[in-house]
Amino acid sequence: MTAMITKLDSSQADFKQRLDTLLAFEASTDDAIESAVGKILADVKARGDAAVLEYTNKLDRLPNGGATGMAALDVSQEELQAALAAIPAAQRAALEVAAQRIRVFHERQKQELNGFTYTEPDGTVLGQRVTPLDRVGIYVPGGKAAYPSSVLMNAIPAHVAGVQEIIMVVPTPDGVKNQMVLAAAAIAGVTRVITIGGAQAVGALAYGTETIQPVDKIVGPGNAYVASAKRRVFGVVGIDMIAGPSEILIVADGSTDPDWVAMDLFSQAEHDELAQAILLCPDADYLAKVEASIARLLPTMPRQEVIKTSLGDRGALVKVRDMDEACAIANSIAAEHLEISAAEPQQWADKIRHAGAMFLGRFSSESLGDYCCGPNHVLPTSRTARFSSPLGVYDFQKRSSVIMVSEAGAQTLGKVAAELAYGEGLQAHARSAELRLK
Repeated sequence: MTAMITKLDSSQADFKQRLDTLLAFEASTDDAIESAVGKILADVKARGDAAVLEYTNKLDRLPNGGATGMAALDVSQEELQAALAAIPAAQRAALEVAAQRIRVFHERQKQELNGFTYTEPDGTVLGQRVTPLDRVGIYVPGGKAAYPSSVLMNAIPAHVAGVQEIIMVVPTPDGVKNQMVLAAAAIAGVTRVITIGGAQAVGALAYGTETIQPVDKIVGPGNAYVASAKRRVFGVVGIDMIAGPSEILIVADGSTDPDWVAMDLFSQAEHDELAQAILLCPDADYLAKVEASIARLLPTMPRQEVIKTSLGDRGALVKVRDMDEACAIANSIAAEHLEISAAEPQQWADKIRHAGAMFLGRFSSESLGDYCCGPNHVLPTSRTARFSSPLGVYDFQKRSSVIMVSEAGAQTLGKVAAELAYGEGLQAHARSAELRLK
């Protein structure tokens, strides 16, 4: 059988070098894309609605000459509700169950994020106040890459956080609106839906136009133009992250049906050719069984060419010494999705420090987390799980320090502050503190 996926062994001398090469991914910046995005953003900033309308009509190929005004690009709440009523009952039920589970999880998350205050013996009160952002923009891909699940995952935590205005932008190539995406917006409590996309949509959300108020933060996935635009407007607004290709890392002890593991690898490989799917296992015979499952099941997949390229270019079956070493390698990889497919997953999960999301046990397929478990599926990629977290309620809140110094406290703290300020050469700081001393 011709190898369709790289096979590595941690006992080999060049293992680390080969693994590092496999993991290496740097989002290359296409000069043509960067130039085009820069021009679009500058144009939107200068001309507002007129530029947004012009690019939308041109790039999304709107029928009948395109929209003649921004109002034509708005989707009314009535249309959202109509889409919800029109989709098949099974789809509506699935969206509603997923939305409820996502909402429950993020409401629990919010309870853990309350502010605090404490009072010192001299009466000084210190604390932290947590408040929601005022206005958030959600970017949702359109056309063939339409993901209603992303609407739920981005909008619901914003809603739970208390964001008052959630503005969703979604391109509609050739004027075609995805009804499940609109239905998801109705369920998630999106305030406004505008059928614009690309860099012009990011610019409109960041800078504002005559009809679109600027937002405080932009979240959601998009193509290379959207990613470039988000990177450029960061600082004017907040952004969630610049996401790389999807990843799955499976740590297996060999007790799970190999067909299940092969399909779990496929579940990420089918996203695109740059997606990465890796299996770590100490059992060589089991790795051979999974490889056989891959060969047998791949021809049954509608997206087999994408999967084949992904597994061939960036996938791997890795023989490790033991499960402890598998966990150490998993921490180094810091994958977006980590499945611990083992008889006793918790003992190995306790050894994991870096992962976007952990799926414990043979029944916890990553695909369930993508849609309806409840935790967010917007996760850090490209090893950024070492320092980043899943999207959550906290991404739609900010924290303000609360400081109320008593007269007695000012006597103690004033002397400390003055001493430090003089040491830094900031005499006004020092005098400001000293004026409050008795």
